[in-house]
Formats: sequence, structure tokens, C-alpha cells
Amino acid sequence: MPGIHEIRRLPYSAEQMFDLVADVGRYAEFLPWVIATRVRSDNVTEMVADLMVGFNALREKFTSRVEKHRPDRIKVHYVDGPLRDLDNIWLFRPVEGGGCEVDFSVTFTFRNALFERLAGQYFDRAFRRMVTAFEERAEKLYGSSSSSATSAA
Repeated sequence: MPGIHEIRRLPYSAEQMFDLVADVGRYAEFLPWVIATRVRSDNVTEMVADLMVGFNALREKFTSRVEKHRPDRIKVHYVDGPLRDLDNIWLFRPVEGGGCEVDFSVTFTFRNALFERLAGQYFDRAFRRMVTAFEERAEKLYGSSSSSATSAA
């Protein structure tokens, strides 16, 4: 099962990054390829949401169940869509001196093994670009800081 793992140290609090990632309803505003979102249900600990993802004429809907463990963890479980499986986890850890470490991992399985081998390399780049989009959104919402983000992939 292909996967991606990124760790970034950011100058924002764990709570700020948790809030940004948990705000699924706004993903279409800043995430590449996300055309629309629909939050079906939402409470303090769980959300069910649809994401419409598109590139050129291709459009696919993904439904996920999101477990929220404020302020340190968000787990996303794939419910329905074009893949066989897609799960990710976000971990938010405060770091000494301010800011937090964001640990993001995703695993996915295509329905077609051949397509998985062909498209896997593009998914890697796409997910890394999405992680960067979250980082840029944080800077827009919370401002920049003299401490810079670092990657430990």
C-alpha cells in the first residue's frame, strides 16, 4: 500500500493547526484540486464530509469520516469514492520555544493494481503539494513568524 509521511515544524500552535485541518468546509478555498466540500455531520469528536476533487475534466467524490481528538490528532477514514482505501492521520505536537510539529501520514490503495503502480508517483507529489497548501493557509490565517518551517520527510 503506497504511503506518504511528512513532518513539518511550524511556528503556529498545535491548536491553530488542529483548527485549520479540522475546518474541512473551507478546503475548496485553498487546497489544490478540491472543487467543493460538503460537511454531512459534525460534532466535537467526529465529522463526515464529502470532497469533490477534480483535475481538468476528471471529477471524483470522496467521502470520509474524520475523528477529532483535540488538540493533538485528526484521523481520516475513507468511506466511499474511487479508491479501495485512503486513510490519513495528522499529529500536532507542541515544541519547546513555541510552534508545533505537524506529523502527516497517508496510505492509499487503488482499486486497480496497475493503475496504482502508474499513478502512485503522482499521488506522492499531489499529497506533498497539499501539505504545502496547509502550511501556506496557516501563514495566511495566523501570520508569518521569524522561525521558519522545516521539513523532516
